[in-house]
Amino acid sequence: MKMQKAEGRMKKRAAMRGNSSFFILHSAFSLLEVMVATAIFFTCTFAILQLISLTLHNARALQVREPNAGMIAAELAITNSLVEDQMSGDFKATHPGFTWSRDVYQVSSNGLFEADFTIHRRDGHKDVQSHMSILLFRPLSPEGTIKGTLQ
Repeated sequence: MKMQKAEGRMKKRAAMRGNSSFFILHSAFSLLEVMVATAIFFTCTFAILQLISLTLHNARALQVREPNAGMIAAELAITNSLVEDQMSGDFKATHPGFTWSRDVYQVSSNGLFEADFTIHRRDGHKDVQSHMSILLFRPLSPEGTIKGTLQ
């Protein structure tokens, strides 16, 4: 009984389809349709990539390119021994108008040093400053006078 119902359904479907070779010939995309779809896809992709590139370019243009105290601290952090000193300088052509100063002093007798960095810039009638302090442990450093509050 079930077998007869299944055969009946298959015959009805075949009758509704008509000629089955028509569906075989027209069941795939033509080369022209594939080419048009590919062209649309790549046009949209490149438009999105151009938009992202333009946005990143504008974000870079808005960035403030000023030096920070970490640039000077990086030079001091790579040394193995420190001595108490005061230094100052400028950034030459990379950041004209900016000067820096550094004060290194020992805060404990076990080789703990504190380094204070300040970046100065004259902006019109006011002096703009950026300040940063770091602690460095350099036990191989020679003894100096202890200026800090930690003892």
